[in-house]
Amino acid sequence: MDIRHLQYFMEVARLQSFTKAAETLYITQPTISKTIRHIEEELGVTLFDRSNKKIELTDAGQIIYEQAQPIVKAFQSLSAELGDLKHLQKGHIRLGLPPMVGASFFPEVIGQFHHKYPQVTMQVFEDGAKKVEKDVESGLLDVGVAVLPTEDDLFHYFSFVRENLMLLVHPSHRLCGHDAVPLAELADENFVLFREDFALHDRIITECVRVGFQPRIIYESSQWDLISGMVAANLGIALLPETICRELDQQRIRILPLIDPSIPWQLGMIWRKDRYLSFAAREWISFTKSILMEEGVGD
Repeated sequence: MDIRHLQYFMEVARLQSFTKAAETLYITQPTISKTIRHIEEELGVTLFDRSNKKIELTDAGQIIYEQAQPIVKAFQSLSAELGDLKHLQKGHIRLGLPPMVGASFFPEVIGQFHHKYPQVTMQVFEDGAKKVEKDVESGLLDVGVAVLPTEDDLFHYFSFVRENLMLLVHPSHRLCGHDAVPLAELADENFVLFREDFALHDRIITECVRVGFQPRIIYESSQWDLISGMVAANLGIALLPETICRELDQQRIRILPLIDPSIPWQLGMIWRKDRYLSFAAREWISFTKSILMEEGVGD
């Protein structure tokens, strides 16, 4: 006996008629009669008294009817809940965003998604890209934004930003008048960097070492506006993505291209390859991909 058999039984009991029950369930009368006989044979009891014109529950049938009501009701509720999930009438998404990424790209996207799916809730966790990647890997986050490249064997991803880091200096800095600055020219400078849990921290140090020097770091922060503010106060230099640089006050800071080498900054939305994704999370990925790729952010 399965839930469908219980539903047939409940409908016959409610309408006191095999024919009427068959009509409401859109099945044939022989099918419903056969189902009831199957239940009776399986349980070894008679469910309906068929001796009168209007069938009635037996004492055994009454017990089963009373016990079956909450079961059928719970199944109907379960079906409705699953239907809501499939049609995104409800759901929850855990999203990880590095601070500078969230402010620059996602308020409008999250707003559009909420407008389309108002019943889907979202938790946004702000952490460095390395921490976001770790939390997506462990399952603490459903999806997140990370600096690419990432581990291809662990994550699915799509890229939505490809640009370079720019050099930020004070207007009085010796390099201010240059058209572009080789990375090796910064060997004697004081650096203001993102913290160690940000992917750019390691990326910048690696490139500096590659051209022959270990950068002298005087301050680390998780906030790009504080980093740019320290440059504006003439406390050091910084390297920030082009997207962030477009939001800075260029009366207080000079922004110069970095060359030999340039340092690329590529962002992607990532999610685990081998983990189940909710309907809401899958729709978020599809939704953001269509918007960000269509807009060609950073290309």
